Amino acid sequence: MTTRVDFYLLTDADPRARARVACRLAEKAFESGQRVHLHCTDAAETETIDKLLWTFRDRAFLPHGLAGSDEPIEVGHAEPATAAPVLINLTDEVPSWYARFERVVEIVAGEESSKQTGRTRFRVYRDHGSVPTTHELGSAA
Repeated sequence: MTTRVDFYLLTDADPRARARVACRLAEKAFESGQRVHLHCTDAAETETIDKLLWTFRDRAFLPHGLAGSDEPIEVGHAEPATAAPVLINLTDEVPSWYARFERVVEIVAGEESSKQTGRTRFRVYRDHGSVPTTHELGSAA
């Protein structure tokens, strides 16, 4: 099985744009019945995403917890013990364990350093046999 890899390209250079889009994509996956793992860079980003999942949309409640919880959406900064169908990668590196997931979501902000690390991740996935697909989202407002 080859992992499906989707890159979402934003025009918004605001660093918070990636986090907002990650929450929207987690919500969409949850609504379609899929479990999601949001992979963060460190404990601080994990905490930020955890809080944002409570507040990013007034009308939405997304059942989530930190990695290792039994919630349909989990947030963490280490390799998860189990694989969910969807991995939303918020780090600048391709996790060595990504192939355990059916689908990987990468979000690239509109600023140049995010674009550069996104291009590097795109090449890594392609070099490992995936055929990444890109989606232009524009602003993450």
